Amino acid sequence: MKTIRWGIIGCGNVTEVKSGPGFQKAEHSRLVAVMRRDGAKAADYAQRHGVPKWYDDGDKLIADPEVDAVYVATPPDSHEAYALKAAAAGKPVYIEKPMARNHAECLRMVAACKDAGVPLFVAYYRRMLPRFLKLKELVANGAVGEPRFVRVTLYASPDKSELDRATLPWRVIPEIAGAGKFLDLASHTLDVLDYVLGPVTQAVGLADNQARLYDAEDVVSGSWTHANGAVGTGIWCFAAYVRPWEDKIEIVGSEGKLSMSTFGGDPVVLDRNGAQETFPLENPAHIQQPLIQTIVNELNGQGVCPSHGESAARTSWVMDQMLLGWRKGRPY
Repeated sequence: MKTIRWGIIGCGNVTEVKSGPGFQKAEHSRLVAVMRRDGAKAADYAQRHGVPKWYDDGDKLIADPEVDAVYVATPPDSHEAYALKAAAAGKPVYIEKPMARNHAECLRMVAACKDAGVPLFVAYYRRMLPRFLKLKELVANGAVGEPRFVRVTLYASPDKSELDRATLPWRVIPEIAGAGKFLDLASHTLDVLDYVLGPVTQAVGLADNQARLYDAEDVVSGSWTHANGAVGTGIWCFAAYVRPWEDKIEIVGSEGKLSMSTFGGDPVVLDRNGAQETFPLENPAHIQQPLIQTIVNELNGQGVCPSHGESAARTSWVMDQMLLGWRKGRPY
């Protein structure tokens, strides 16, 4: 099998532990170049992680003949541009989540990669984590009978970084993120539910800005239906009283219930026939490594990665539907 040589565009915090080392530790994979607009920070990252090349220009990294595939780990406002450039260069591209600021950008990325004949992957890495694979297995094997509904709850108090409008993080700046923290965090849960229960066929939602700390929404409620008939409801609030957060997924079926969190490390819990069974499963040290391995394998003709542009675009469509009324009349 060929060693896939990776280049990272945007070597920020997410690449320090979650993803960057995964490209080095996955089999038949090597990280050969990194890029950050601040050249000094790119050089520092390269030195600390043992990467031979660094750039302060993404176009130069894409053009590097020693880079086989490109991982885009910038904020969402530049995902589409870099994906299109990588596709034009004939290089497979792996995009951080959320895939883009909206569904329309996702569709353009999918089309460009399809036209160029290159694969497009998206970093919904929970599709390869043990806890979520167990959840999928239990549902598929009928542990709860026929899935009836799913209920999602995520709420937290505002982060300290969100209290000063002069120094807001990009995740709550709609022009960069596409919306607020809903797009960044709800995307993980909604993608997992797509994986476990099948694609969403319809979705609606309400959103508001209750705390007025920034211009993006800080609360969203949504309802949706999966292709298998299960219905869903969710509430995401980022201006509540609890810190760090309340985080829960419940899948209720005709014969039992499964519960777990999206972001915590707690076990999957099965309630059935008056008894409770837990499945404690740990995350890997580098949380994206299992998904990265499936990408490398697919690029070598061995298997298929479970998170691609088409599946990720579905998640963006669902979030767009939930934000439709809130976004109306707004420039994003």
